[in-house]
Amino acid sequence: MNSWEQRERARLTLAKEIGYVIKPHGDRLRIALAFPNTYWVGMSNLGFQTTYRLFNDEADVVCERFFLPPKQELAALSKARAPLVTLESQTPVGDFDIVAFSVSFEWDYVNVLTMLRMAGIPIHAAERTARHPLVVIGGAVTFVNPEPLALFADVIAAGEGEALIPALQRSFASAGDRADLLRLLARERGFYVPSFFEPRYAADGTIAAYDVRDGIDAPAPVRKAALKTTEAVDPPATSIFTPDTEFGSRFLVEVVRGCANLCRFCWAGYNYLPVRAFPADRILELAAQARRYASRAGLVSIALCDHPEIERILARLLELGYGISPASLRLDDLTQPIVHMLRASGERTITIAPETGSDRLRRVINKTVTNDEILEAAELIFANGIESLKLYYMIGLPTETDEDLVAIRDLTLQLRERMLRHAKPRGRVGSISGSVNALIPKPGTAYQWIPMEDTAVTERKMKRLRSLMAGVDNVYFTIKSERHSYYQALLSLGDRRVAPAIEAAERNGQNWRAAVAETGVDADFYIFRDRSRDAVLPWDIIDGGMKRAFFESEFSKSLREEWTLPPKRAQENARLLPVIQ
Repeated sequence: MNSWEQRERARLTLAKEIGYVIKPHGDRLRIALAFPNTYWVGMSNLGFQTTYRLFNDEADVVCERFFLPPKQELAALSKARAPLVTLESQTPVGDFDIVAFSVSFEWDYVNVLTMLRMAGIPIHAAERTARHPLVVIGGAVTFVNPEPLALFADVIAAGEGEALIPALQRSFASAGDRADLLRLLARERGFYVPSFFEPRYAADGTIAAYDVRDGIDAPAPVRKAALKTTEAVDPPATSIFTPDTEFGSRFLVEVVRGCANLCRFCWAGYNYLPVRAFPADRILELAAQARRYASRAGLVSIALCDHPEIERILARLLELGYGISPASLRLDDLTQPIVHMLRASGERTITIAPETGSDRLRRVINKTVTNDEILEAAELIFANGIESLKLYYMIGLPTETDEDLVAIRDLTLQLRERMLRHAKPRGRVGSISGSVNALIPKPGTAYQWIPMEDTAVTERKMKRLRSLMAGVDNVYFTIKSERHSYYQALLSLGDRRVAPAIEAAERNGQNWRAAVAETGVDADFYIFRDRSRDAVLPWDIIDGGMKRAFFESEFSKSLREEWTLPPKRAQENARLLPVIQ
């Protein structure tokens, strides 16, 4: 594939879109915004779309998009040595001032390297000069643990885009040169310049400290950037509509940011505190404007019902003629009007996350709901005409026993029994789908110090669960492979010393086993080690607002099988957790 064909493909893609922005480049800060996966996946990502809108809302910024080409196209471009170009103006990516990546998933780290290489930009920050674009990496993964990407980024943007973008623009406008720009950004909240810090390692291979390089004025740790309130900003929402995306003609809008429940395994619950609802009037205004392009509304949040006006929002979306798909429903918040409105909008499946089958293990992980409440909610769901349930479960949780696996089966069968009871009069039976993942102890959670469960033990549990669930009509379980979780854990829990394995995986087509073997990275060191005595964890370079003592207290309560607070505690979380000073 040559450059002309690539430009023609970009023009055809734009022809199907509504809402993209074209600006002249002259005298503007030029940003090439990348999603490190295909267009199909990237255009379904609300964070990516929001970043594009926020950049282009600035008069003196022009922001254009580029994506990972599909496999065949990628091979053809590599063969032809044709550089990647942006969609909007088909300009080579390497000609922009900034290349900004929005990274949501660890598996996309290799794609970041592929896209830099295809754009003709050195993959290592240390090899770039003033003639190369500044490579900025942001997105959800960067304020959990940015270190595996540290050697590839000139700057890591840790935090929420609404708070980061004005500071990036301000620094660029007042910088004399590239070195000056990096110094200015390092003094802004949420901007981490990895080259300004040198990890110092102890004899046992753990990190003893992060030292700021001589002559550099940069605070350590770097404080995450976050909005104090959502009242003055638009909710993140779909701004570009295209049929060529995972969610097709769906209007996505973020309703609430954060979750007050604080499940001990959930990095998103901790990282997006405090809970902030977006203004209902503005959500509905944007939904009304988007109605001509979209028939379904996807409501994005960790805990939808934490919005104080959720019933009014649903009622108005129904009036507008939307089908409504909530991303996540917390069981303790479900009400009859909410379920009734979802069914009235055409929704036939509701997703809930019991996480485990036993009340005991839910106390361990601070999931403040009981089996009785789950079954009560299921009764409400099926009685209102919803036909199917999707369930999220986890295995490999602290203190888990075989009884807890049997409890997953028992709870699922009880849910199925309620589904069948309501299905018989209708003459149509739905299904129960279970998705089971192994626990990866995530950075920035109460479980950040614990080793991941041994792979052989997890595999035995998965086999046991498969046999427990075998042959049950209308129940379908997807149980993720433990090997998949192992390499994801390496990317979650690693430091900058895992970078060579990412490079090798990018070269070899993502054969992670071979990549780790080739580079000599000791994956077990990061995955199966108790970190409770480590002086510094790799992700401590970013201050997410939560204190170590709080996480230690939560872990102790976990082992004592204690909940922290009763449910419905959203109003208490600002007092409990002063995340934003």
